[in-house]
Amino acid sequence: MTTEELVAQIHKKKSFLCIGLDVDLNKVPKHLLTEEDPIFAFNKVIIDATHHLAVAYKPNTAFYEAYGIKGWKALEKTIQYLNKNHPEIFTIADAKRGDIGNTSSMYAKAFFEDLGFDSVTTAPYMGKDSIEPFLNFKDKHTILLALTSNKGAFDFQTRKIDGKEVYKTVIEISKTWENSQNLMYVVGATKASYLKDIRKLVPNNFLLVPGVGAQGGSLREVCKYGLSSNIGLLINSSRGIIYAGNNKDFAQAARSAAKELQTQMQEILDAL
Repeated sequence: MTTEELVAQIHKKKSFLCIGLDVDLNKVPKHLLTEEDPIFAFNKVIIDATHHLAVAYKPNTAFYEAYGIKGWKALEKTIQYLNKNHPEIFTIADAKRGDIGNTSSMYAKAFFEDLGFDSVTTAPYMGKDSIEPFLNFKDKHTILLALTSNKGAFDFQTRKIDGKEVYKTVIEISKTWENSQNLMYVVGATKASYLKDIRKLVPNNFLLVPGVGAQGGSLREVCKYGLSSNIGLLINSSRGIIYAGNNKDFAQAARSAAKELQTQMQEILDAL
């Protein structure tokens, strides 16, 4: 999916909502545990209930890898279901990969070619030769960790070297990499006040913003500082939507939670 196609979907659905599919079998409704593949069964119901309200889905691969080959198969079925039935949806593999060049090439192949994701999250610590293999894929997007929502972000990301925060250096250097126009950046909603400076560095790149809802981030604060001329935001909510209910009516609860966020987004878009 191209950036232009993603923007078109945002305007069509009046939404820039991304739903995180972080499936923990200890939290899914008990009646699904009797299914042959309870992870995929849960995802399918969530997708069917919310796809008209969201423009992106983001499975965190750790929640699938934790269940071994069954989890990986469930992830494969989930992305195949999305690509077949909802090709307008932007898909994100939240894998946070980043290794030496030949290893990153194989990671990129796994997520972009074999699984068919539109994008993958990556860690920039090892530099450009760990990220450029992802950027080499046409019409695919590489989402770089820039300023994350966790408390430990302050350990390194906001530390200053020669008077400049590390996260700003990461963003500035990443813009020099080959095919950097395909970069997006992760910026946590709990760091909304930093978005003004980030937008000066990357005025048009999309930002994937986790942390709205369960982690305490404010949608309106994020939009105040983070919206760009092409919207440029994907707001992720995981637990707040997929675990809004845990009984047999969990799909309706998830839809209601997603609708609440989408309605707020529509109000923000209509006011532009």
